[in-house]
Amino acid sequence: MEKWSSVDDALDFAIKNEEEAYEFYTGLAAKATDSAMKTLFEGFAKEEQGHKARLLSVKEGGGMKPAEKAVMDLKISDYLVDVEPDDADDFQAALILAMKKEKAAFKLYTDLARTTHDDGLRETFRALAQEEAKHKLRFEIEYDDKILQEN
Repeated sequence: MEKWSSVDDALDFAIKNEEEAYEFYTGLAAKATDSAMKTLFEGFAKEEQGHKARLLSVKEGGGMKPAEKAVMDLKISDYLVDVEPDDADDFQAALILAMKKEKAAFKLYTDLARTTHDDGLRETFRALAQEEAKHKLRFEIEYDDKILQEN
């Protein structure tokens, strides 16, 4: 885990992570051949932009409301094999990739919360971790509805 010399450094790292997530979902949306899949990934790209905006607000002195409660984890992604980004034009592969990416983002923000001594930043990272858990849950529900129910 990277060490930061300031709260701003940690926030910059998180902002960069959200920018990368935006690019990831924008890329999946661009590859999507199914309109529902395209809309789904465009929505997630927009949410990642929202995360970035909240982090920028925190950096400018604003606060971030802590998560109200922990998000349920269906753990579907725990039992799926990894897929390559090139396979993501297949809806099932794209969902698996997205679930795994959100799980990694959740872990990142959880780990960041543990490493900081700044209480406000810790709560910000915990709130972001819960946001990423919500994303993962939504992908798991989509996977359950569209892939598992059809098989």
